[in-house]
Amino acid sequence: MTHILHIDTSPRRERSHSRSLAREFLEQWKQFYPEATVTYRDLALNPVPYIDETWVRAKFTPAHDYTPELERAIALSDQLVDEFLTADRYVLSAPMYNFSIPAVLKSYIDYIVRPRRTFTLTQNGFQGLVTHRKMLLVQARGSDFRSGFAYDLMNFQEPYLKTVFGFIGVTDIETINANGLNIELRDQELAAAKSTIQTLAATW
Repeated sequence: MTHILHIDTSPRRERSHSRSLAREFLEQWKQFYPEATVTYRDLALNPVPYIDETWVRAKFTPAHDYTPELERAIALSDQLVDEFLTADRYVLSAPMYNFSIPAVLKSYIDYIVRPRRTFTLTQNGFQGLVTHRKMLLVQARGSDFRSGFAYDLMNFQEPYLKTVFGFIGVTDIETINANGLNIELRDQELAAAKSTIQTLAATW
């Protein structure tokens, strides 16, 4: 049975385009796959703390060498990694902030990109351990970051997310993008995003 981990990151709640589009996709997708289960995590409502020095020590310490202090420091990360690994598909919604991603999402990523858990180092280099999974990125942007248009080269949101999740093994990544939501492109881009939702819902 398919198990989706749905992650929202926008603080705008009901006014959020990324949340709304992700929700619409899942509603349509579940019409085709009603047996699927969904775990939901709202990083805006329940943000992950920033990492600190103790957490970093725990990250690079084998579990059998943990002290009680290190166990406490890494406990939330273990919980988030376990939740991430339990799913076989991911729906991640995010607005673009300052050409990249919200801080709450970056903090979450820091917690789940873990040696020996989601990636390893081999004699041939780094190897992702989260394989045979799919991800859908639902991204909302205020200006025109479409490929080949005005601010294309300033888009560090999608390249970063594809790179970091690809690093841990999630390479099958689809996107639903809504650009220009603060300018005249708004209606056009929302319509295009909804069209993509209809197509992906039946095939993803």
